[in-house]
Amino acid sequence: MARDYDSQLLESVAVRRRRIRDALLFGAQRGRRTTDERLGKMFAGIAIAAVLCAGCVGWSFLQATLAKQKAEQKRQEQRQQQSYHSAPARKSPVEGPIRTSSR
Repeated sequence: MARDYDSQLLESVAVRRRRIRDALLFGAQRGRRTTDERLGKMFAGIAIAAVLCAGCVGWSFLQATLAKQKAEQKRQEQRQQQSYHSAPARKSPVEGPIRTSSR
């Protein structure tokens, strides 16, 4: 008789936990969803998707802009190196003593 009572008690606790979990996850009236609730959830989902898409586009734009800036900087450095190496070596005039005329 004691084993029967224990098994009933364990089963009733399991059923109660399942009902509490379902009520927490789905609400007390999970079968009575109105059209307004469904439309609200649909629009919320669309809004979240739009924000995520805008974030992805913004990130892509930022990456492309940074890549262009980096490429432009690299080109400028290459131009500077080419102009430095291709310019003939200029000899500076030898400065002698400064002559001043006394009149």
